[in-house]
Amino acid sequence: MKISILQEKLKEGFGLIDKVSPKNFVLPVLKNVLLKTEKSFLKISATDLETGINWWGLAKVEEEGEVAVPGSLFSGLLSLLPDKQINISLKENNLLVESGSYKTRIKGVSPEDFPLIPKVEEKDCLVFDSQSFCRALSAVAEVASASSARPEIAGIYFYSQKNKVYFVATDSFRLAEKTLTAKKSSDSDKEAAFIIPKKTAKELISVFGDKKSDLRIYPSSSQVLFETLMAETNHPQIHFVSRLIEGEYPDYQEIVPKNLDTEAVFDKDEFLTRIKAASLFSGKVNEVKLSFKPKENLIEFSSQNQESGEFNSSLKGAIKGKPAEVFFDCRFLTEGLANIKSSEAFFGISGVSGEEVGPGVIRPVGDETYTYVVMPIRNG
Repeated sequence: MKISILQEKLKEGFGLIDKVSPKNFVLPVLKNVLLKTEKSFLKISATDLETGINWWGLAKVEEEGEVAVPGSLFSGLLSLLPDKQINISLKENNLLVESGSYKTRIKGVSPEDFPLIPKVEEKDCLVFDSQSFCRALSAVAEVASASSARPEIAGIYFYSQKNKVYFVATDSFRLAEKTLTAKKSSDSDKEAAFIIPKKTAKELISVFGDKKSDLRIYPSSSQVLFETLMAETNHPQIHFVSRLIEGEYPDYQEIVPKNLDTEAVFDKDEFLTRIKAASLFSGKVNEVKLSFKPKENLIEFSSQNQESGEFNSSLKGAIKGKPAEVFFDCRFLTEGLANIKSSEAFFGISGVSGEEVGPGVIRPVGDETYTYVVMPIRNG
């Protein structure tokens, strides 16, 4: 291997790799990244055996070659090198790095010891604006269950219908659904449906959230590939591959109430402020009592704690339907409302006439693409 590449370009690649490279190494070889030349490109790869990432950067390649080197060591060195051209050569698995007056030798290992990153066949592509995709994913990602007892709900369910794509997550206590329109739908009539791990979702947001480019998605039976292309040429810049969670996602639409007995529209920020204040005085289960009063067009908030005291407040809103009193988890309400960008929010309550009040439904006013369902703690 003998190449020349700008420090800024190489630093960009390692900065990306650092976002997803494993911090707790199952195998010692995983602390390494793989450097490999491919025609006029340098490819950097890292994996934790569940996800893998490849990054390509333009370079002047004089001799082909590949080697695996410690990722954190190389990344740390790059941050200290001058913003100049870097010359890299390989001699018996030793990587020689030269830039200005800096000359460094890094001990590498055979590339044969580096785990293979699975290849996903690039067909049936869905295309999104990268930033829009990551915003949609972030609206549901935190809702996914943190428990591995039910693997299928410990991830984010992704499915497409024509050019509409749905992101869904639940932990059995609440559920979030976000809809996004693809820039290009699959060439196949077959609808895509898969579950990605919660960890993968967070890494996707970290890697692609600030990219002003198209994001291409290629699902397969057990893996999914996320790809962006270079601005300079029609060549991949980032390949992010993740395993999929096996299993069938529950029929979540059965959870979303079809009929609502009480409906309220209110100022989102004012509502959120009162919930946060109520949480300071909530009990062991972090509960707040909401009282919906249609005749007065009023929502009342109350919480109490034997040690800290009690909180009471009210908020004017447009309320219709039946009066309702119900307890919800403050944190669940706060997290659902935090993903609403409109100034006003909608809150619907189901099952008011029954012995047990049903789920609450929160949506932005004027935006049908986001739905948040939260289970009550108990009746008022």
